[in-house]
Amino acid sequence: MDPRIIRVGLGSDTHRLVSGRPFLLGGVALPSDRGEWGHSDGDVLTHAVIDALLGAAGLSDIGALFPPSEAAWKDADSLALLKSAFGLVQEAGWRLINLDCVVTCERPKILPYRDRIRLSLAQVLGVSSAAVFVKGKTCEGLGAVGTGQAVEALAVCLLEKGGLG
Repeated sequence: MDPRIIRVGLGSDTHRLVSGRPFLLGGVALPSDRGEWGHSDGDVLTHAVIDALLGAAGLSDIGALFPPSEAAWKDADSLALLKSAFGLVQEAGWRLINLDCVVTCERPKILPYRDRIRLSLAQVLGVSSAAVFVKGKTCEGLGAVGTGQAVEALAVCLLEKGGLG
């Protein structure tokens, strides 16, 4: 029987908000007059999730795997990037136990879209939406996030390897 190994991964990302871009969280477009600026589609939550998963598996980070200096990733679908990154995590023998996320922005409010975001991420990761949680917070008017100039996401995951036989 293989020894059971568990690891925690932490990911974070912050994006400036600009006009003319969709506001995406976990692949779900939320109504907003501004969206995340980024080389890819700017999905700040999905980017944080990718970093959490890759970090827990000890494999890489989003910037090394999908460098913004490469034209191939221009306007890339972040859910496709997540699927690719999670494939590497799975190939290395890791299984996702759970994912917990916090999105901080003044608007739009996250709560009305939370279940759709959880389901979207869970489908890409091949887990039940019960294994994925997303919370929305504000910065009470403080800093770039608090003044509505940016959005921030944090993600923590728990991975398991071995101990299954």
